[in-house]
Amino acid sequence: MSSYQTILFDLDGTLIDSVDLIVDSYQHTYRAHGLPMSSREQILAGMGVPLRTIFGELTSDPAEMDRWIATYREYNLTHHDQQVRAYPGAVEMVRAVRAAGFRTGLVTSKNNSGARRGLALVGLEGVLEVIVGSDDVTRPKPDPEPVRLALTQLQMPTTGCLFVGDSHHDIYSGRGAGVGTVGVTWGPFDRAHLESATPDFYCEDPQALLRLLGL
Repeated sequence: MSSYQTILFDLDGTLIDSVDLIVDSYQHTYRAHGLPMSSREQILAGMGVPLRTIFGELTSDPAEMDRWIATYREYNLTHHDQQVRAYPGAVEMVRAVRAAGFRTGLVTSKNNSGARRGLALVGLEGVLEVIVGSDDVTRPKPDPEPVRLALTQLQMPTTGCLFVGDSHHDIYSGRGAGVGTVGVTWGPFDRAHLESATPDFYCEDPQALLRLLGL
């Protein structure tokens, strides 16, 4: 697979296991503001989508949405370091990809500062060359804008790029940007979840991605 030069990664559900924290943060926010409660399955269906998109389904009032987001982030940050961990082999995978000379970037629906905190917690601070969060773009995933921005910052073309993510939102974003896509199944979603988005490749564990890249 030497034809690839650039590897972009999603964060939550791909590099770090923050699923329980995300579910808890949403449910805490719903309870705190008297909102209709969503199940774990409903919340997982929205993983990979920014908070403003999710909460925008419940309100059009910007001030109200800001209060909900503040509640979510306060809870999330308070519990972040206790609940977040890297997926087994994910840190080593990213370091191996970077050491092999691939250009690397992070494309996440988390805001930029939150993404950096997650990377630092698992030992990936400074390893990825660029970080594109939801607050860095006008149209976040599943729109292709975040992938395109990462490539612009890296000064790399769409050809020779793979976007690695766990959600169909990641796959749609990558396909829309014209890059190759890898659906990973070591996170919260299985292959059936990803099949409708038709990624170019599937990887069941981080070592499978390294094999795909010939490492």
